[in-house]
Amino acid sequence: MIRVIFNRKGGVGKSTLTCNLAAAAAKSGKRVLIVDLDAQSNTTSYLGHSSKDDVVGISEYFESLISFNYRDFKPDDFVRETEFENLSLISANANLTDLEQKLESKYKIYKLKEFLAKLESQFDEIWLDTAPALNFYTLSALIAADRVFIPFDCDAFSRDALFDLIEVIDEIREDHNEELKIGGIIINQFQERAKLPAQAVAELKSTKLKILEPYLSSTVKIRESHHLKKPMVFLDPKHKVSEQITGLYKKIARLR
Repeated sequence: MIRVIFNRKGGVGKSTLTCNLAAAAAKSGKRVLIVDLDAQSNTTSYLGHSSKDDVVGISEYFESLISFNYRDFKPDDFVRETEFENLSLISANANLTDLEQKLESKYKIYKLKEFLAKLESQFDEIWLDTAPALNFYTLSALIAADRVFIPFDCDAFSRDALFDLIEVIDEIREDHNEELKIGGIIINQFQERAKLPAQAVAELKSTKLKILEPYLSSTVKIRESHHLKKPMVFLDPKHKVSEQITGLYKKIARLR
């Protein structure tokens, strides 16, 4: 199963959700791969790796599609281990930005799907992290994925953008990937005692959209986990948000 977390709105917690849900899967005993497709490489950093080291990652794979560099590398060669059991990573770096226009001009949009197909037998789950934009890499991810999950951070801007985003995903399904399904809306940074977040979620629930529970509470502990480069389920398994993440992952794992 290949899953992608995507929203064109920034600051909704895509990288945090990707890393933490993948970590929950790994902790449950699944063999999990995370692919960082964002030039900012926040996921790479969150999992304790540097985007400026000499280890090959997704940038080098894409470079191999338009040059003679790394042509003799196998898909396995781009995968690195993390310090967390069962959790592997294909890292990103800023070179993704420089490569994007060349990849688009040579129409390499289906190559990520082909690349991941060669790795699927080694992992139970693959999670893709994307930039907050519908760029070449995000479109590649949506073409490669089985499910897309949309984070919603309970403000008016997110609500207004959500329905436009669903139309975009429907169009990608029609044009490029008929297997792609919206797995659901993830309510992130939820403040249960605040009026506006509760109102925003209630409005969503009145639609036909699939709203996943439990909601993920807002907490400064997430920032601590970023600083310590350790997903919540490993940093503090008994924390309320860690338990919510675990519960949400179990819900996602049952989806078909």
